[in-house]
Amino acid sequence: MTRHEGSMIRRRVLARQLKLLREQSGLTLEQAAPKLDFSVSKLSRIENAQVIIDVHWVKSMLDVYDVGGLRWHELIELAREAQQPGWWRAYGLGNNSYIAFETEARRVQVFTLGYVPGLLQTADYARALMRAVPVRRTDEELDNEVAARMYRQRRLSAAENPLELVTVVDESALYRPVGGPAVLRQQLEQIAVLDELDTVTLRVLPSAVGAHAGLASSFTILSFGELGEPDMAHVEHTIGALILDKVAEVARAKVAFERVLSNALDPAESMALIHRLAGG
Repeated sequence: MTRHEGSMIRRRVLARQLKLLREQSGLTLEQAAPKLDFSVSKLSRIENAQVIIDVHWVKSMLDVYDVGGLRWHELIELAREAQQPGWWRAYGLGNNSYIAFETEARRVQVFTLGYVPGLLQTADYARALMRAVPVRRTDEELDNEVAARMYRQRRLSAAENPLELVTVVDESALYRPVGGPAVLRQQLEQIAVLDELDTVTLRVLPSAVGAHAGLASSFTILSFGELGEPDMAHVEHTIGALILDKVAEVARAKVAFERVLSNALDPAESMALIHRLAGG
């Protein structure tokens, strides 16, 4: 098993819980490590979610920290979940990709500049976007990435563990004929359909606003609800993307999103514009 297999978010949650249990037991890293036959550096890496945590290691740690009962079973189950390969592996995508984080999120706030957010894209629109990016893909790889993007959208209408999407789209994206006029029209029609879902809120940032807080790049803020994992941000740029999880970085992303949100049309005005463009 490689370092990046399993759920990164659940690995972080488990690591945080194990560190807390060690501290509650009154043991320092230096005291706990020899009791577990670990080096101090190995235990530190485990507590910082830098390595996959073997279920047998977790059992040993819970014994040393004198954890039993329901809590013992909860953490063992979490350790097993953290090792399970994600659904996206079937599409040839790595576990350290954005999808691995979004899959565990309960709410995403997305701002996009020149394109419609991935969670709202049609297959033809997504394919046209991917072909424009200077990344070499075989036809099979392209098909898999488009299929994975369509799979992600299912959570917007899922009965269990649905994903809430709050998105602000720059008005320019609604006019850009990605894939051609027919593809753009179908895309606008799909936005109108998905906006009917209780989980989706879409607002348009008018071009007339001029300079604004999101002008430099598209970005996403992910929130993980009852998992207790701190929010993180995902920033896209021309040649790649970054995951940001430092408190100050995420705070700046939240301020930027609130500012573009405050400048956007309200939901009714946004959908009126989209319906008008789709009809035209």
